[in-house]
Amino acid sequence: MSISKDNIIFIIYVINQEKSRLFYEKLLGYKPVLDVPGMTEFQLFDSVKLGIMPTEGIMKILENKIPDPSQAKGIPRSEIYMFVDNPEDYYARLVSAGGKGISKCELRNWGDYAAYGSDLDGNIIAFAKKASE
Repeated sequence: MSISKDNIIFIIYVINQEKSRLFYEKLLGYKPVLDVPGMTEFQLFDSVKLGIMPTEGIMKILENKIPDPSQAKGIPRSEIYMFVDNPEDYYARLVSAGGKGISKCELRNWGDYAAYGSDLDGNIIAFAKKASE
């Protein structure tokens, strides 16, 4: 048994799917490949997608057997770490789209230039570039 490398979807939970869709459209610079009530997906790479799902959707799917993610609004629950050509530009796009800038781009002790911000729900987003590039 192994994990399929052909299609991986990372899903984050959001309070407002429409607002989050617009935020990620502005941030990523393209439209989602799927946008239906309950799920929006952005194709990041050939086999990797970022999904955004409203918190009430996951509560319904999991039959209210988990703590309600909407009660953690603004509390980071995930980090999306993306390698990009220009982390400073993406950091500025994040702020311009309505996200919160947290830490501007700088050389980190693990060897990446990385900038940190958060989306509308407090999920952390990092934009990085290898120092050797």
